[in-house]
Amino acid sequence: METQNQSQSPSSHSAGSSPAASSSLMDNLLGLLRVRVRRGINLAVRDVRTSDPYVVVKMGKQKLKTRVMKKNVNPEWNEDLTLSVADPSLPIKLTVYDKDTFSKDDKMGDAEFDIKPFLEAVKMDFPNLPSGTIVMRVQPCRQNCLAEESCISLLDGKIVQDMCLRLRNVECGEVEIQLQWIDLPGSSRK
Repeated sequence: METQNQSQSPSSHSAGSSPAASSSLMDNLLGLLRVRVRRGINLAVRDVRTSDPYVVVKMGKQKLKTRVMKKNVNPEWNEDLTLSVADPSLPIKLTVYDKDTFSKDDKMGDAEFDIKPFLEAVKMDFPNLPSGTIVMRVQPCRQNCLAEESCISLLDGKIVQDMCLRLRNVECGEVEIQLQWIDLPGSSRK
């Protein structure tokens, strides 16, 4: 009967053990963000003449990484990493590391990017636009790590954003990525 749940007093559950708290992650989940880590360009040398790079992508408490590319400062990962998005205001941080066998992995630069412009485009409706149409452009500025203009496009009925990120805190290097949104059934895309 529906009235049984309503008859419990609010004080009968502690704040941390409330059934609502345990399901709040799924309730607040907007969808999934697929980050395709395409390739690194002119990455820094951290070993004798080369590096063994891999990429770590972080958003909030989520942390995902690509495979290590041995002896390559221009690696092609073409790897998909999927993040759960509940708070679109959280920046996404991408860090490149050099894998070392006997010591701590060396940092090879990092970049941060914002998904708000991308999510704005995802919310729009483009019923009759042909595939390949650019729906929004994001310009490089001091607040982002874009190396060049980033285009948000309609591709086969899906919104994608291509980015070339200039790595910070390092002498050289860029990473190319592509974002794609995955709607979840019943998600609350705001």
